[in-house]
Amino acid sequence: MDRETLIKKWLNHDLTTEERQAFEKLDDYSSLIKLHSAVNKFKAPDFDSTSVFDTISTEIQKKQKTKTNWVKPFLRIAAILAICFSVYYFAGSNDTRVATIASEKTELILPDASTVTLNAKSTLTYNAKKWEDNRNLNLIGEAFFKVTKGEKFTVQTAQGNITVLGTEFNVNNREGLFKVTCYEGSVKVISDIKTQVLKPGDNFLILDGKFIASEKETFSKPNWLNNESKFNSLPFKFVLEEFERQYNMKVVSKTIDTNVLFTGGFTHNDMELALKSITLPLNIKYSIKNQLIELSRE
Repeated sequence: MDRETLIKKWLNHDLTTEERQAFEKLDDYSSLIKLHSAVNKFKAPDFDSTSVFDTISTEIQKKQKTKTNWVKPFLRIAAILAICFSVYYFAGSNDTRVATIASEKTELILPDASTVTLNAKSTLTYNAKKWEDNRNLNLIGEAFFKVTKGEKFTVQTAQGNITVLGTEFNVNNREGLFKVTCYEGSVKVISDIKTQVLKPGDNFLILDGKFIASEKETFSKPNWLNNESKFNSLPFKFVLEEFERQYNMKVVSKTIDTNVLFTGGFTHNDMELALKSITLPLNIKYSIKNQLIELSRE
């Protein structure tokens, strides 16, 4: 069996005993195994190793026609690249990753029947196969969790971890903003700045690295579940960022003080109405051109 086929079958874990013996006799077998071991710890999104190998092989065939003396080293490099991508695929395939784009929300059911609703431009990652032993989820963005009673797990973010047991809560983990709201049961939030146990209606808020005391939550669910965003004395920049996520638009605000505090909200279903809702209270005017919205003072 030729070298390329052996490597390709090895990438797919499909070697027979006889083929493995032939593979082990390759000149650079030892180097390939060492590389496999070195990168085995890494994780990455799903990857089609067959497709990559075919692409590399096509390039190799083109180079072979030139009959130059560097074809053999090129073959070895190609094999190494294919192995790297293949290892990334197999190492990462155990994780379940759900991501939303701008203007999109989605709901998923976890292995214990708990539910998670992801807001726009958010990502949730967890290991479904090892769920019984490892109920850890990694969140980037915003999500509402409804946890099955008696089931405990931890939501990990870059700014803090939330440990729960049979509860309903919301986590908003954006750049410069970390907010956890408890709607039912209790939630324990652990961050580098503060650790706190939340009861229904309690908020945990960190803005730009500072803990901020906040009022009790008066709603029974996050407003964004009903396609509305609400803000209570938050810097205007966070309002604009959320608007961009919900409408997939770019907002330019060079002449506006985006640190001014804003209280109010906007709908996710009508962009013109949403713009008026966030600009009129601050006496700001806007203009729209394609995917760009420019704000200015009246």
